[in-house]
Parts: sequence; structure tokens; C-alpha cells
Amino acid sequence: MLGPAFGTFRMKSLSAGLIRGLHHFGASAMIVLCVVHMGQVFVYGAYKNPRELNWILGLLMFFVVLGLGLTGYLLPWDQKGYWATRVATGIMGTVPLVGPHIQTLAQAGAEYGNLTLTRFYALHVLVLPGALIGLMVLHLYLFRRHGVTTSPRLSPAQLAQQEMLSLIHISAP
Repeated sequence: MLGPAFGTFRMKSLSAGLIRGLHHFGASAMIVLCVVHMGQVFVYGAYKNPRELNWILGLLMFFVVLGLGLTGYLLPWDQKGYWATRVATGIMGTVPLVGPHIQTLAQAGAEYGNLTLTRFYALHVLVLPGALIGLMVLHLYLFRRHGVTTSPRLSPAQLAQQEMLSLIHISAP
């Protein structure tokens, strides 16, 4: 049986380190891009009628992405991940009435250990990606159904001209 030293060596090899680094920085980029996208949607007013449900789905997807970031942070099982998870679950524990229950559920018991790591791994690899895929399918469906929001910089005359051009394009054989 291979010991923990083998796992440390394997994660520090060039190819594993490259993949792990891409995953780490890609996760940070994903959160930044979600914030930028939501800012753009807010500026364009794409959260307004009839796209409210799509905005709510986008918010839910953002929270799932944040959950992926939180659960992935613990998985290397190093000091930084351990203490960051203690802080995050401690914050969960401060929620009035249900906080201690949420904290115990998140850390899989009263103490941090193997069960916490297993719970975060299952959330990171199975539950949250499945939720993200399901929400993304609904989000894209509603986006295709409602269409693209027009730029707030276009005048009413430009919007009418753009609408006329799209109608001509659609009705052309």
C-alpha cells in the first residue's frame, strides 16, 4: 500500500501540478467572470420583465459556483484549506436559529476530520456540478426563449430599425 508521501509526490509532479494549477486559477477566474457577467446583465437591465426567472437562475448558479469554490478549497487537506473551512463553517454557525445545525451538517459532525473531507468531496464532485448543469440547462432554455436584451445605448429609432432588419432576416427564404 502506498503511503501519504506518494500522494504528496504525485501532486507535486509537473503534469499533476499543471492540471491542479489550471483548476485552481480557473475556479478563481470562473467566479470573477460570473461577477462580470452579472454586472453586465444588471447594467443592460436584462433582469427585468420577462427575464426575472432567468436572473434568479443566474443568482442560484452563482451561489453554486461559490459553493464549488468553498468545497474545493478544503480538498488539498492542507493548513490553508483546513483553517479557511473552519472560518467558513464558523460563519455558517452564526446564522440565527439554524446556524449550529447548518454548521454540523456542513462539517459532518462536531469536529473536522475525514467525514468533513468526504462530505466536501462529494459536494464538489457530484452534487454541486449536477446542480450547476441542471440550472445551466434551464438558464440557457430561458435565454433562448426570451432572446437577447438590446443595448441601453440604442435610441428608439435604432431599436425599430434593428427589429425591422431582424424581421426581414427571419422571413427571408
